[in-house]
Amino acid sequence: MPYIDRFAADAERAFAFMPAAQGAQNWPMGAASLSALVGVEELPLGDASVDRVLIIHALEFAESPEAMLAEVWRVLAPGGRIVIVAPHRRGVWARFEHTPFGSGRPWSRGQLTRLLRGAMFTPSAFAEALLFPPFRRRSLLGFAAPLERLGRDLWPVFAGVVVLEATKQLYRGVPVTSTARERRRVVKPVLVPAGAGAGARREG
Repeated sequence: MPYIDRFAADAERAFAFMPAAQGAQNWPMGAASLSALVGVEELPLGDASVDRVLIIHALEFAESPEAMLAEVWRVLAPGGRIVIVAPHRRGVWARFEHTPFGSGRPWSRGQLTRLLRGAMFTPSAFAEALLFPPFRRRSLLGFAAPLERLGRDLWPVFAGVVVLEATKQLYRGVPVTSTARERRRVVKPVLVPAGAGAGARREG
């Protein structure tokens, strides 16, 4: 919800969908609820009905990330954008259960890129965040901002989360059959009786 709060003022409408396995939380506070409990592979939205989708604390728990992104592709308008915030595979935050990113499957930038390309999205921007250790004591949070700046220069590969933005593609390329493969298909015998063995040959 903190992410949506920053975008809601500029959007015609905004709502929060929460995976059924995690449970739902009312949002916004003190107003009519705009949140709903959903199945991530069956979103209650029409085709091409939204311009932007934020996926936070969801992809790492998806039973089928491919099916989840296929459903997101369906509801996004042409040229719509998706923003994913996922635990970083090399990061420290994914290694401790007391952090918000300590459960589920962590991802690397390369893995997310391949996943999105396979789901007909074009990655357009990358970023990392949470470059300070996951403190247990609130008194240490005052060091978070300077450590975040320091981490961007010294240890960016160990960021806690990876942030990736991608744009919906409208068309998928069709693979071209190679000449060699087509030649093998043509010369392959098709009238050899079943069980005739490797030495059987075609008579004509």
